[in-house]
Amino acid sequence: MNTKIIPYGRQSIEKDDIDAVINTLKSDFLTQGPKVLEFEKKFADYIGAKYAVAVNNATSGLHLSVLSLGLSKGDRVITTPITFAASANCIRYAGAEVWFADINPNTYLLSLESVRSLLESKPKGFFKGIIPVDFAGLPINLEDFRSLANEHNLWLIEDACHAPGGYFTDTKAVNQRCGNGNYADLGVFSFHPVKHIACGEGGMVTTNSEVLYNKLLLLRTHGITKENMQENQGAWFYEMQALGFNYRLTDIQSALGITQLAKNDKGVEKRNKIAKMYKQAFQGKVKFQELPKKFYNAHHLFVIEVENRKGLYEFLKEHHIFTQIHYIPVHTLPYYKEIGYETADLSNAENYYSKCISLPMYPTLKHKEQKFVIDKVLEYINV
Repeated sequence: MNTKIIPYGRQSIEKDDIDAVINTLKSDFLTQGPKVLEFEKKFADYIGAKYAVAVNNATSGLHLSVLSLGLSKGDRVITTPITFAASANCIRYAGAEVWFADINPNTYLLSLESVRSLLESKPKGFFKGIIPVDFAGLPINLEDFRSLANEHNLWLIEDACHAPGGYFTDTKAVNQRCGNGNYADLGVFSFHPVKHIACGEGGMVTTNSEVLYNKLLLLRTHGITKENMQENQGAWFYEMQALGFNYRLTDIQSALGITQLAKNDKGVEKRNKIAKMYKQAFQGKVKFQELPKKFYNAHHLFVIEVENRKGLYEFLKEHHIFTQIHYIPVHTLPYYKEIGYETADLSNAENYYSKCISLPMYPTLKHKEQKFVIDKVLEYINV
């Protein structure tokens, strides 16, 4: 029996990461210094976006994103129920209404057809925007969603928290990296320890819009700017132009993010090798997330579906394999049920939740550890 714990995800911190943090701790700036701007520029270049704004976590990034687009009380936004609650909560922070559309039962992504049906059931202007999620690292087809959004005059925020390094190939045969801003107005990323790029906590918002970029910068730091300082005023002068927030990322975290970012392509490549081994072992035996042609999954997660999910969860735990469930459908959480979302017809999402379980997936997962996981899954389901 395996005695070492195999988690579903974990960070990988190496000497260069540690050295980068130590050097920043010895520098003049622990926050609001040069490392933040360096991280932003390198991340924007990596993603292929014009602008990037570092924030203290992805939830803050989502909040700033909806505010920068002018979301306000009484507005309505569509998102997926299979996501972390933050994808929906950011809408509620602005006083707006969340409307859920169902998922595709094979990709687990927000269904274009379900969104289209919801939009066409209401008059144009009823909704303001859509927040699709690159769930588990699989990119959403934003070219299709952009076309649909344009039909209804909607904005798009890509929740790319699971997918730095992922991409899809559009109809012009161009690989579109998640969050590059070519189809969505804004992209949001997470730097939580189990994500691809670990900063302890942290996030990034990307965009190709200079107008949105400047709004994000203002809202990130209390709504304060020094841009309008006059000649007769001292360097201490500032203006608060909007009710903003303290959503800044530190130089310490940014230094770690820079070294982590440099290794992300290698990490995504390893994640795909792990996914390939899972797929070869489970093909025809266990259902897993479909990979459409011309899509590159960044594989934050590897999710399978089984009939007795709780039984498998406990069985694997007995063997020190720690899995996770991603996610309890947002519309079934008490807060959302209490404000009237329990009647939504989201059968694909609910069926998926009844069977889903996320297996260990991280670049430092060893071959023998993965084989042990596979063997135990197949043993449990008697294949």
